[in-house]
Amino acid sequence: MSQLLKNTLTRFFDALNRYHSNFNQCYRRYCKFSGDVEPESWKSMEGLVRCSANYVPLSPIGFLERSSKAYRDNTSLVYGSSSYTWGETHQRCLKLASALSQLGVSRGDVVATLSHNLPEMYELHFAVPMAGAVLCTLNARHDSAMVSVLLRHSEAKVIFVDPQLLEVARGALDLIAQTDTSPPILVLLTDSDSSYLIFKSNTYDYDSLLASGSDKFEIQRPNSEWDPISISYTSGTTSRPKAVVYSHRGAYLNSIATALLFGMGAMPVCLWSMPMFHCNGWFVLWASAAQGAVNIIIKKISPQAIFDNISMYKVTHMGAVPTVMNMIVNSPASDRRLLPHKVEVLTGGAPPPPHILARMDEMGFRINQIYGLTETYGAATNCVWKPEWDALPLHERSRLKARQGLRHLAMEEVDVKDPVTMESVPADGKTIGEVMFRGNTVMSGYLKDLKATKEAFEGGWFHSGDLAVKHDDGYIQVKDRIKDIIISGALNISTVEVETVLYSHQAVLEAAVVGRPDDHWGETPCAFVTLKDGFDDVNADEIIRYCRDRLPHYMAPKTVVFEELPKTSTGKIQKFILRERAKAMGSLS
Repeated sequence: MSQLLKNTLTRFFDALNRYHSNFNQCYRRYCKFSGDVEPESWKSMEGLVRCSANYVPLSPIGFLERSSKAYRDNTSLVYGSSSYTWGETHQRCLKLASALSQLGVSRGDVVATLSHNLPEMYELHFAVPMAGAVLCTLNARHDSAMVSVLLRHSEAKVIFVDPQLLEVARGALDLIAQTDTSPPILVLLTDSDSSYLIFKSNTYDYDSLLASGSDKFEIQRPNSEWDPISISYTSGTTSRPKAVVYSHRGAYLNSIATALLFGMGAMPVCLWSMPMFHCNGWFVLWASAAQGAVNIIIKKISPQAIFDNISMYKVTHMGAVPTVMNMIVNSPASDRRLLPHKVEVLTGGAPPPPHILARMDEMGFRINQIYGLTETYGAATNCVWKPEWDALPLHERSRLKARQGLRHLAMEEVDVKDPVTMESVPADGKTIGEVMFRGNTVMSGYLKDLKATKEAFEGGWFHSGDLAVKHDDGYIQVKDRIKDIIISGALNISTVEVETVLYSHQAVLEAAVVGRPDDHWGETPCAFVTLKDGFDDVNADEIIRYCRDRLPHYMAPKTVVFEELPKTSTGKIQKFILRERAKAMGSLS
């Protein structure tokens, strides 16, 4: 080999080594690894890497960023006479995230809200995670004592407060001040329907805080998609709420699944007839941003407000718990309007009575029944509708629609199992088991309660506490909560089945059934009933006879109490209160 060739090859390999050295330095600088090792399955295949070019933590923050470009000049939020575009909403969220950072909020800090539906509540769902913080939306019907407990438990640094709830918040902060915990900074939200009260120290107003921020703020994106994005306290059908933690990953996936199961195409018009604080607005909130929706925000839910807004804004999608649907179907004719088109309704929170579903269908609403828990990011299943069912009679369609159905696309598995053996129950529509979940949209766990988290995940499944059957087509149907089932003379009574019959009585507006202690039977069904206007002459004997004609006699209520039913702010009937009332009655035998 000539000396010239040797010199040439030497220079070539020296240059190649320098290239590899520079490439590796640049790669490490600009193509950072996620921090996780590559998947085990990659070891058999050379040349694969996980880096910033092909791996970005999932987060719903990106939904707003995309819509600010794709739908920049389209309307995003409407509240009374105020409205914003998606471009404006994005800028406001950036400024709010910046302002939170200036207040001392940093990655992993908790920012709480105590508010009804307002545009600011929508913005906070993006601004708080954009600041790297964790959003905690508190139930707007909590009293000062409960709010103080939850603020201390979550260690919130800031709380945004609806002006109508300012005294509740101040009462909570006063209680916290009596402890060794520093109270959070209070920020008063803007609401044209409310008059401002006098400010105290350590208090800000939303508009001034927003004005102090910069729309050039650098978003604090999650380091890992497992980073927490929000805390949701269970809604209070029991007396002890638990703090459920959601991740950016789960929020992203459940938002996409919600948009798909709700049939949300591009630029739908969504009416906010369910609370934003409950499971982050059932994830319709983040889903609506993904699809560039027009969000019509109403604070006071009434049938007239619902019909008026549907007519005014041509609403295509709305959410409604069964109690809201009950309000709609029983509203006076003067409050109603002819719907301009079919309106998609997402319903859940409690098993809806079939006759309510039938009447909603007759009025022009298309019902999409979902089922889930706070621990499953809200919706985890939906009753997937089959075209051949359209030819069935209305009552049969309503019966099928009342089932909780199949898992949605982001949930890996839903099953009905024997909680002792962990075996699946037969798909016979009769054998009762516990509903269990497994998948990417199950909570990360209960905040500061490892024992409860491990119990909930025992056996590698999330235990819902709901009792259900599985039909031969795989659809599940919830029969009751484990704690709500009535055991009378060794026979199990599904309170949901009894309530379904009660709701079919023409005089019954609302109904709930609990067990009343009985020295002979153990328990007997006790029905709490609210009558419709104009049916004051209906008595307990008539209700009992009506149920006995339609149910096995042991399932019919033995006691009927007429009164208004206690509810959470999301419309769920608080059965733990009714159980205490039934217990105080003593034995019927």
